[in-house]
Amino acid sequence: MYFSKHNIFSKIKDSDNYFIVNSLTGNADILNPADAGKVHKIRNNEVVDDSELIHEMEEKGYLIEEARESKLFRSKYLDFLDTRDDDEVQLFFVPNYTCNFACTYCYQDEYAPSKGNLTTEIIDSFFVYIQKEFAGRRKYITVFGGEPLLNAPGQKESISYLIHKANAAQLEICFVTNGYTLVDYIDILNRGVIREVQITMDGTADVHNARRFMKGGKGTFDKIVEGVDVCIANNITVNLRMVIDKENIENLTDLAQYAIDKGWTSSPYFKTQIGRNYELHHCQSAASKLFSRISLYEKLYDLAKEHPHILEFYKPAYSISKFLAENGSMPDPLFDSCPACKTEWAFDYTGKIYSCTATVGKADESLGTFYPEVSRIDEVINLWESRDVTTIPECKTCSVQLACGGGCGSVAKNRNGSVCSPDCRPVEQLLELGFAAWFKE
Repeated sequence: MYFSKHNIFSKIKDSDNYFIVNSLTGNADILNPADAGKVHKIRNNEVVDDSELIHEMEEKGYLIEEARESKLFRSKYLDFLDTRDDDEVQLFFVPNYTCNFACTYCYQDEYAPSKGNLTTEIIDSFFVYIQKEFAGRRKYITVFGGEPLLNAPGQKESISYLIHKANAAQLEICFVTNGYTLVDYIDILNRGVIREVQITMDGTADVHNARRFMKGGKGTFDKIVEGVDVCIANNITVNLRMVIDKENIENLTDLAQYAIDKGWTSSPYFKTQIGRNYELHHCQSAASKLFSRISLYEKLYDLAKEHPHILEFYKPAYSISKFLAENGSMPDPLFDSCPACKTEWAFDYTGKIYSCTATVGKADESLGTFYPEVSRIDEVINLWESRDVTTIPECKTCSVQLACGGGCGSVAKNRNGSVCSPDCRPVEQLLELGFAAWFKE
């Protein structure tokens, strides 16, 4: 027996207690200081005279034979592959890269303008391609940009036709939009089966308007509020996203209260997410304004302790901690956290195919075409498809690999020059926060 290489063992923040988690065997425990001290000795191959504790650790796989652990890893990995092959596929479609906003942190602002316009022929080709390529797979479409809901007659015609084709194919649609024109589009949206509309709101009026404004400088907050209201009134789910950096983090408390006072948080058609402003391809924000992943969640932890109403608006996951607290069990091992070319693909109006939303629109990231002819760069596609913790060398010996999944392939490629390299998550530190946040008793 040896101390499993998949054990994550650390002290809970603001507590004398510890936790131990094993994503392979699916177990998690909170330990008092005395037992934690014994576990620490066991991890260091010191003798511990506590047969009951050792027996429990063996039963839960914290202590395990290496051969059995390898066999279990292989079995769980094959289960993961089978499950992923049956997972729903998200198909992003970009009708344009133009936008009516001039956000301070836009990562697409340096994209070279693509020639041509979206036509019904291109939309038809997209649907022919996905119906053939993903035949038998559960799937849905997410319309992305640029800003896909520009208030122009031609754009409305294109979106109407896209919805018509989705209806014919019995596919649900999501929209990722800045939310400015939702009131103008609501009748068109009501023609389709809309799974959700993702809208970005970076704070209350003054803070939001200083970050997300029209080209020309006009504020956008009030129009976006109207868009949220009209979606909820029409039973269309809103996924409100706040992109956070050090310039607006303190305003989270006010935005949360605003959403509560509006009645949004009590609606079944409202949910939220936090987006961390970070450097994807480039970022206009000064690096000093950006949070690292762990520093952001440390700040969220402190803010929620001081202003608990934030949790009515947004509950941080802290890696797998929230899942564990809400379900009373561990999630399945995460062998891969990058959906690119597996359960996510992206397509744009020029006829090109990409791996995901992080690469779509970058000419050198194209993986082929669906229009005017079908082509695939199989060598690159195969590389994306192969990416998981078994093909990333650095992941193979990492204790948090099955809670991290190797991170984002696009970020890893930009940073390290290779898709099959890691974009590491600070899992242990996140769990320290999460056990403190969600296991108070």
